[in-house]
Amino acid sequence: MSPARKRGILIGAALAVVAIVVAAVVLLVREDRAPAASGGGQGDSTESAQESPAQVAGRFLRLFDMGDLNTAPVDDPAAATTALSGTRAALNGASVRTSLGEVPTTPGNATTTSATFHVAWTFPGNSVWKYEGKLELVRNAGKWVVRWAMSVIHPKLETGQRLSVAPVSAKPVVADRDGKALVGGDATGVAPILQGALSKVASGESSGAGATVTVSRVDVSGKPVETLFGQAAETDKPLVSTLSVASQNAAQKAVDGFGGPAIIVAMKTSGELLAVAQNGAAGNQPKALNGLYSPGSAFKIATATAALQQGGVSADSQVACPGSEQIGTRTLKNDNGFDLGTVSLKTAFAASCNTTFGRLAGQLPADGLAKAATQLGLNADFEIPGLSTEAGKVEPSGSGDEQVEAGIGQGRVQVSPLGAALMAATVATGKPVVPKLWQGLETKVNAGYQAPPSGVLNQVRAMMREVCTTGTAKALKGSGAVFGKTGTAQFGSGADANGWFVGYRGDVAFAVMLEGSNDSRPAVQLAAKFLAG
Repeated sequence: MSPARKRGILIGAALAVVAIVVAAVVLLVREDRAPAASGGGQGDSTESAQESPAQVAGRFLRLFDMGDLNTAPVDDPAAATTALSGTRAALNGASVRTSLGEVPTTPGNATTTSATFHVAWTFPGNSVWKYEGKLELVRNAGKWVVRWAMSVIHPKLETGQRLSVAPVSAKPVVADRDGKALVGGDATGVAPILQGALSKVASGESSGAGATVTVSRVDVSGKPVETLFGQAAETDKPLVSTLSVASQNAAQKAVDGFGGPAIIVAMKTSGELLAVAQNGAAGNQPKALNGLYSPGSAFKIATATAALQQGGVSADSQVACPGSEQIGTRTLKNDNGFDLGTVSLKTAFAASCNTTFGRLAGQLPADGLAKAATQLGLNADFEIPGLSTEAGKVEPSGSGDEQVEAGIGQGRVQVSPLGAALMAATVATGKPVVPKLWQGLETKVNAGYQAPPSGVLNQVRAMMREVCTTGTAKALKGSGAVFGKTGTAQFGSGADANGWFVGYRGDVAFAVMLEGSNDSRPAVQLAAKFLAG
């Protein structure tokens, strides 16, 4: 064969090989692109005999999320679209997101299979309902499609049933001792001065507000069959406070009805806080819990306690009550200069004789009043979760004059309304009292105390009862068996004074403090209103 002929044969053979390769590549490209025609984009609305059950399920779920199943791979697109549209409307337009789960491997000759998927409906307020669903797939005219049933929307839905949504009944985040809402739920303005503290503790301790809606399956008549979402879990319980909505409302109503700054703190004699109320005129800082004020004659509870232990007197001892008296370099006067002459210590206490108690204080050791104040809780220090508190500050006197002033609750003696209520609770129960705001969250005691001897407290109680029957708080005679002490304490330049009433009735101890009232009688009136409420 000639060289030229050989070259021609080789060239022809080479061209044939190239043609075969090109044809193979074109065939591979066509085969590779065929499944992609049923993928994303416009392909979602097309069907192909080559789609696997997983591809069909995935395409169906994408259209399910969009809310339109008219072009979905399903055996009854019209019924599916109608049911899905009705569900979305019933769920108030909640958005849905699905994701494909497990799809079993299917033999080539199989005519049915299934797939699992995950569903998440998101409602206003970001409440999310999650569950797992299941799709049944069948081969129809050689193509895989989803078999439609209401169970596609939710596995528990049966023919004739549908979903229904309703708001969750508001649950309290913080409840009072009786289960009434303090934060969340139907709480409306309860304990305004404590709202920040209550909410802060709740956000750190509680499990949250939970679902904002409930979803139920209902029958054809609309009757609920089962709640599928929104039921409170056992762990979704509110924090429980020691406060009482009834006591708090009574205290708040009393202070809100007063023209000037007013504060009331009430607690069980066991220490459980019942009410902490102050009006708008008192400001938005919790003065009720940590504001320190001169207690005036309300401090005579401590002065009497000290005198009964250290001054060699009893409640029946005869003491002088002149209208005015110079003690050291201090001249003390009784209110309006009243003069009782010689009376029992109990009577002097009930009438609030400054001259009597200034003299008794001056005869005590330098630390005598501080010791009695400590026994009544005024120098104690506590950490109540969520609250910043201060009971008081009563230190040993630096001079005789200072001690005389302290004996009538002036000078450097400082007490908070919380501390005053604590003092009354200690007298009532005869034991050291630890203030509490929570059931289940303990108060930390940084500095505790021991109560005065029972024999001393028995006499102090008798003296406090006398105040409310014949003394400066006799206006409380109609309020039951009240024990207490009034007080008027000058501040600043001395031109103005705060008014106090500190006492207890039954197992409730309380303190009323009115800034700038210049008299204790309005405090007694507020005490009566609180007790009546």
